[in-house]
Amino acid sequence: MYKKPDEIEKNRLNILKKSKTFNSFVLSNLQSLKVESYFHVYDEIFNKFINKKITFVEIGVLNGGSLKMWRNYFGNDARIIGVDLNPKAKELEKMGFEIFIGSQSSEKFWDHFYQKVGNVDIVLDDGGHQNIQQIVSVVKSIPYINDGGIFVSEDIGTSYIKKFGNPSKFSFINYSKKKIDEINYRFPLLNDKKNIEKKIYSISFYESMVVFNINSNKSKIPNLLKNNDNVLFEAIEDKSFSEYFPSVQNLIDTKIKFIKEIPILKKLIRILFYKKNIFVKLKEYLILKKFFK
Repeated sequence: MYKKPDEIEKNRLNILKKSKTFNSFVLSNLQSLKVESYFHVYDEIFNKFINKKITFVEIGVLNGGSLKMWRNYFGNDARIIGVDLNPKAKELEKMGFEIFIGSQSSEKFWDHFYQKVGNVDIVLDDGGHQNIQQIVSVVKSIPYINDGGIFVSEDIGTSYIKKFGNPSKFSFINYSKKKIDEINYRFPLLNDKKNIEKKIYSISFYESMVVFNINSNKSKIPNLLKNNDNVLFEAIEDKSFSEYFPSVQNLIDTKIKFIKEIPILKKLIRILFYKKNIFVKLKEYLILKKFFK
């Protein structure tokens, strides 16, 4: 049934009001700026940290509104730390927050920061959103995030915006894709292990947000385990299946089966229709091309 615009708006607000992070945001009496869709993500990824003794770091604190929001949300046991380039942010320490002044694109700043702070549980990057700022913040923070913790980078839509120097080979979104490759190189059947990711367990992508889930114990190269020695299917070469040209296989199996009895023809059939040769690659290309438009 069609809903009128005001009815849609009412439903949208009702959904937002059920969000714990949104309600914490509303309670903050200091200025803050958030994208509406972020609250649903916050509820999903931060829920397990409520009322826990955690260390939370936010990069980019503006006027402190979000710091108060996170205090409301996580509870009084949370250690709330802000990082900002503006020295005036130091005034927020009067409200019980720890504030560090420095550039998030500086590796030296982060070395000093973690020497002082120690390990943390959550880092939320709402800073400058330049590629170098986002990437350096991730690289320098990951080693100091406790297992079970997360690094959240938001407003990653800047990876597609010209004034932020993008699209670029060195955009933050391309860096995140690179980390996906490194995670998948842990697969035991892959031989090249030089680029494996050793601490990021998984990566979650949302609209304009990337979440790095940290767990070094779960990020080890897994063993390839065999359940038992029972064989469900007998591996008979003549009964192998052609994924690539099933209609050709059906023709051979039903109409001209006799050619499989001739060794040279049998070998030729396997090369042409059962192996990933140039014909197979061309067929795959033509099929897959439409999914990448």
